[in-house]
Amino acid sequence: MEVVGEVFLSALLEPLLRKLTSGELLNFVRKTQVEKELNKWKLKLSEIDAVLKDADEKPITSSTVKIWLTKLRDLAYDVEDVLDEFQTEALASKVRAESQASSSTVRKLLPTCCAGLNPSAIELNMRMGSRLRGITTRLEAIAKEKIELDVGITAEQRPKGVKKRVTTSLVKESHVCGRDNDKKAILELLMNHDASNLEYSVIPIIGMGGIGKTTLTQLVYNDESVKFDCKAWVCVSDDFDIPRITKTVLQHLGCCEDNDLNVLQERLKDRLSGKKFLIVLDDVWSNNYDDWTALSLPFSAGARGSKVIITTRIEDIASKMGSVRAYTLEKLSFDECLRIFTQHALDSTNFDAHLELKEIGEQIVEKCKGLPLVAKTLGGLLRHKQNLDEWEDILSSEMWNLPETESGILSALRLSYSHLPSHLKQCFAYCAIFPKDYEFEEGELVSLWMAEGFLLKKMKKKHMEDLGHEYFRDLSSRSFFQRSSSNISRFIMHDLISDLARFVSGEICFYLDDTKKEPCSVESYAAVRHSSFTSHRHDISQRFDVFYEMKNLRTFLALPTYLSRYHSRYHLSSKVLDDLVPKLKCLRALSLAGYSVEELPNSTGTLKLLRYLNLSYTEIKRLPESLGELFNLQTLRLRGCWKLVELPTCVVNLINLQCLDIRDTDGLQEMPPQISKLINLRMLPKFIVGEGKGLGITELMKLSHLQGQLKIEGLQKVNVRDAELANLKEKTGLCDLALHWISNFDDPLRNERIELHVLDSLKPHRSLEKLSVTSYGGTEFPSWIGDSCYSKIVDLKLLACRKITSLSSVGKLPALRHLSIEGMDGVKEVYAEDFQSLETLYIRNMLG
Repeated sequence: MEVVGEVFLSALLEPLLRKLTSGELLNFVRKTQVEKELNKWKLKLSEIDAVLKDADEKPITSSTVKIWLTKLRDLAYDVEDVLDEFQTEALASKVRAESQASSSTVRKLLPTCCAGLNPSAIELNMRMGSRLRGITTRLEAIAKEKIELDVGITAEQRPKGVKKRVTTSLVKESHVCGRDNDKKAILELLMNHDASNLEYSVIPIIGMGGIGKTTLTQLVYNDESVKFDCKAWVCVSDDFDIPRITKTVLQHLGCCEDNDLNVLQERLKDRLSGKKFLIVLDDVWSNNYDDWTALSLPFSAGARGSKVIITTRIEDIASKMGSVRAYTLEKLSFDECLRIFTQHALDSTNFDAHLELKEIGEQIVEKCKGLPLVAKTLGGLLRHKQNLDEWEDILSSEMWNLPETESGILSALRLSYSHLPSHLKQCFAYCAIFPKDYEFEEGELVSLWMAEGFLLKKMKKKHMEDLGHEYFRDLSSRSFFQRSSSNISRFIMHDLISDLARFVSGEICFYLDDTKKEPCSVESYAAVRHSSFTSHRHDISQRFDVFYEMKNLRTFLALPTYLSRYHSRYHLSSKVLDDLVPKLKCLRALSLAGYSVEELPNSTGTLKLLRYLNLSYTEIKRLPESLGELFNLQTLRLRGCWKLVELPTCVVNLINLQCLDIRDTDGLQEMPPQISKLINLRMLPKFIVGEGKGLGITELMKLSHLQGQLKIEGLQKVNVRDAELANLKEKTGLCDLALHWISNFDDPLRNERIELHVLDSLKPHRSLEKLSVTSYGGTEFPSWIGDSCYSKIVDLKLLACRKITSLSSVGKLPALRHLSIEGMDGVKEVYAEDFQSLETLYIRNMLG
């Protein structure tokens, strides 16, 4: 493991120090031996954290320091486990106290297994005393070793950093292929005279490392058709030094005798005055807008038609510096990569003269996955080597173990990683649990990051989930994640990015790869914290034996975590649930999605630290009452559990629950009473109106943070006052609302005037984008359906509203693009001219 310090430590220690100063935790342990131990931890960890920050997160080369960092990392995880256990006990104590102080009805909701318990911090100290003292001893030893090693101070232990990348404008065109169309597109942008009043325009070229941004720019820069009064090429790299960049441009223009920035910029302004120039800023990493505006001040002196080309891997830089839309460079085709590979390996454009190498050579080219840098590097490694064994070695080797790649593939990708802030390094490294070519959903990965404690709130107003989406977008904008070509709602990592994640995470992440014949490369199973495996049709218990060695495991995920209601169920040995899982006491995330599991054992309630539980598309019928003990649970996914008939009443004790995914649970008949207690809920895609205390639609009133989709079933049970109290108009996060009445229009309790007023009272916030109304019994829609102020509604479904006779009001929705009308027996005519923005009209089962 080479980059222990880079990956996790700075991101690990910050939350630990926050937890050690948490008011709730300190109150819980006050005046006990626990408090004294925690104070010692805080002091030592603060000292170590200061040293690590001073060390600037550069790669470690000293083997002794690596060992020290590994010890510190493992200890940090253990400290966090203990602190989370204390915080869980504090939270449980608070919930029990509130339950005892409330009505007898609420007390009944607490699981019977918790009813008589009220463990104090003193009792907890008695149970964990030796464990606490053991951690203190380890921490003191590590702090002492830090002084002896002089970590972060001794220059010999750290190199100057990864060798700085240097580029020039020169290129060997015969070695470039597959970029003709890209070159033509950039040349058109260069020759294009903007209609705007800008003195010069900035053309950003973006793409992942090794994809050929610099090569393309070199081709353009040297093209004979590119006519400018003056040209300059600057390799910016990770040091956005304004005087250096300005001086380099001046050198191209024949003048550079000063170091003073003001003098340099005055001279550059004079040199560019009235001239049409082309300046290339290659490999830009800084997104500091002030630096860019300061650097570009002299550029305004140039003539109209002047251009600046920047190459970068980061979309944010392109958007801040660019004056035209960034040009995204795509991967090369297999044939184009093959030509580059054979040019460097065989001095040929194909394998015609070396047919014996053709099959294995094509397999090696497959490893390139469209990156010209990889094709060039692998070709160079095999240059003039025609021994089949040597080619076999390259094919079977991990990319990181290949010789001579530090200056090529490895350094190109590590550069992207090294520029990440520590919190993003941790989030990216976690993705090593995904196998190559695995497609993942943004929301799912954000939920997992949240469960693992990676999302640190620095602004009180920003929710953790929103912060996670911000992290995801940042990694995506840096080309770590790319949209899947087969499903636009999912993402994928390039094979080399996946390799990078495994490289930087080392032994922390583990994917159970059944295809590997040799023993797993994980050095110590005890060090593994995050794991996953791909579900098989029949998974026997022996397949999971290795997990018994991972006693500190935090993540146990069956992949894929997303499925559909039509997939075939997988079968999992009961021993995994009954014996293995209960032993994994440190679990934060558990997914059994897709398995034909019918029930969870009561022992699930002993997984006190669990924050994410995914049982989607299982055959679960009921959840155990012990689920109510999982006070840390943030995400509970039950999507597609078609056999699920009820949720346990104790679910309302899960006060940290933010996601209760019950989509496609057709067997579910009602909600648990008093779901309004879950005030942190952000995802509740379905609410079934019940009858009785704590089951009505008014339970939605306090759920003010609801986001995304909400389907309300059983609206025939709702009166006007309760509909108003649901307060949908204040739920700004809802973008997809479905309102359902029962399909029986002959029910004597149904009243068309009441239903009109109920629907009117369910008026949502103006941020709504999708609306569906099913089996509504009124003869007309309330005025808000069709109100032009709902300018974001693009999709409207009107299903089985049989008494409606006209849809003319609906046409007033200005952004409506998709309209579905089904079973609307009373509607005789639909006039297309009423819908100005309509793109699709779906009509079905219209008896008229």
